[in-house]
Amino acid sequence: MNLDDLEEIARGFREETSAVRREVRVCVATACHSAGAEELIAALKQAQKDQGLEQCAVKGVGCMGLCSMGPMVAVAEPGADLRESTIYKEVGLDDTTEIMASATVEQPAQPVERLMCPNDQPFFTRQRWIVRENSGVIDPDSFKGYVAIGGYGPMVQALTEMTPTEVIAEITTSGLRGRGGGGYPTGLKWSTVAKMPGEQKYVICNADEGDPGAFMDRAILESDPHRVLEGMAIAAYAVGANKGYIYIRAEYPLAVERLKTAIRKAKRQGFLGHHICDTQFNFDIEIRLGAGAFVCGEETALMASIEGGRGHPHPRPPYPAESGLFGLPTLINNVETYANIAPIIREGGDWFAGIGTERSKGTKVFALAGNIVNGGLIEVDMGTSLRDIIEVIGGGIPDGKAFKAVQTGGPSGGCVPAEHLDIGVDYDSLKTLGTMMGSGGMIIMDETSNMVDVARFFMEFCMDESCGKCVPCRTGTQQMHALLDKIAKSNATRDDLALLEELCEVVRATSLCGLGQSAPNPVMSTLRYFRDEYEDKLAGG
Repeated sequence: MNLDDLEEIARGFREETSAVRREVRVCVATACHSAGAEELIAALKQAQKDQGLEQCAVKGVGCMGLCSMGPMVAVAEPGADLRESTIYKEVGLDDTTEIMASATVEQPAQPVERLMCPNDQPFFTRQRWIVRENSGVIDPDSFKGYVAIGGYGPMVQALTEMTPTEVIAEITTSGLRGRGGGGYPTGLKWSTVAKMPGEQKYVICNADEGDPGAFMDRAILESDPHRVLEGMAIAAYAVGANKGYIYIRAEYPLAVERLKTAIRKAKRQGFLGHHICDTQFNFDIEIRLGAGAFVCGEETALMASIEGGRGHPHPRPPYPAESGLFGLPTLINNVETYANIAPIIREGGDWFAGIGTERSKGTKVFALAGNIVNGGLIEVDMGTSLRDIIEVIGGGIPDGKAFKAVQTGGPSGGCVPAEHLDIGVDYDSLKTLGTMMGSGGMIIMDETSNMVDVARFFMEFCMDESCGKCVPCRTGTQQMHALLDKIAKSNATRDDLALLEELCEVVRATSLCGLGQSAPNPVMSTLRYFRDEYEDKLAGG
């Protein structure tokens, strides 16, 4: 398999679809899928047949972003993205005849105005799609469709035209940092694994997305699974690995199904397996299902789970790069990190490094949830302000209410108040506010939210998800939750509040893994910015 073979596959796909002049695309990611996307596709195909629209094709595509307004449908010419499409929201089965009539190519057709979602609104125009460039455009189950838009070209390029060292150099030049939350330089991590001796190494994709309100990785896997497989294969070639695992929670059945389909088709076409691209490179990928334990997002707990043990974290060092899965050198990145690899190889590391900020390069996918008009997925340049994300792209707070805070980084993050809305979102700036980027979840809260209740909610989550291995996390989170509950019920004193703050410091400083170390963040950030709400809840206050 070489670049000429890829072009032959792409040419064949274009010939198969050459008669198609309009595509009616239906989002089949989880939000729209649960709202009846499959039934909608069947109804649209029936309307197409009834109207004799032979030059139109109805197909399922990945997430279009506006998850709160599904089912989403887009009418476009082949190859066009969402900004070049006529987009419809909240489409029902009764709307299918009108939508198909609007897709005719024989005569000028009027769009269905009552369903239209303007494609010139900031939600679409203010985004930059790199990770999500194929979402809403291609059929996630179509191998040929992925190849036709350039898929697997970067992998073939890396395997046949570049050495592993050159691949790592390109990733290092790009400045890509891990998108799973820690922000560790990807090129440095890859080079560390590559330097480790031994013939057997592993590559792991961490798809154990457990933050409340986060669904970035799930949507990427549901929308463009081959992009992640391609990124993993390039990484394996660069570090000298021949075996990969995707660790994904069983609560993502749609993503699991599409991954299985993608792996099967990639193997059939020779992009996974032995002697890939007629080289000596061998690489296979297996899926491992997690039972939903939040702690398994921590890399040592994740590896223990893959090995068949309990998902308990282990002290580091040694780090996975030296002694990871089954005691062998292991590279672990998350879904979004791998999804960035192919475009970096295709366009070059300097291109990627030209996007974002000095220390946070590229784009970031965020999930907007909570009290926000445009709930869903967005992808923006690193350094984009919280105000632009929430008020401009997100459409602001519904029902005329005022913004109060945004929780970033899930249970590991903190709450940012309105006074800091103009800060640019990157790894370093968020840390100065007592929070973190995490994997990209953002929960927006309006003026009706009580911040003591918010802190109690996230502490309850951390308490329930603690694996119990270390005392500070196991008992500290319980005690902090009990104190927060006491404060919320106005039964606490100032001594209780002081004890809560002391516990936060102890748990943060002495817990074994990132779950316990970051569990106090929501409490500490809400105390920092909304201390008056705690004071008002004290007995007699």
